[in-house]
Amino acid sequence: VQLQASGGGLVQAGESLSLSCAAAGRTNYAISWFRQAPGEQREFVAGITWNWGTTVYTNSVKGRFTISRDKAKRMVYLQMNRLKAEDTAVYYCATRSGDISEKIREYNNWGQGTQVTVSS
Repeated sequence: VQLQASGGGLVQAGESLSLSCAAAGRTNYAISWFRQAPGEQREFVAGITWNWGTTVYTNSVKGRFTISRDKAKRMVYLQMNRLKAEDTAVYYCATRSGDISEKIREYNNWGQGTQVTVSS
């Protein structure tokens, strides 16, 4: 599976931004978004299963972020609302066979990152 992430940018706190991840190849997998802030470890943000649309979110983004997929377009989206300065990071999409996992090492296919900067 080849992944292409896009949609990052600079916004002010409280504003919204939508990230996209284009997926080419096999579709029997879970796709997740991770992020990595400067000096921090990469962390799980949200994941979705391609076939069933099951979603998982990390606690800090619940109620603010929504992950979705468009099977026909082979796209996965991350709608980010009410952004905070602490959401500033490089965001990556990644895939793995099987169910969603929050563990970075269980993902073997990564797209390039897209920078999200939230000014306070």
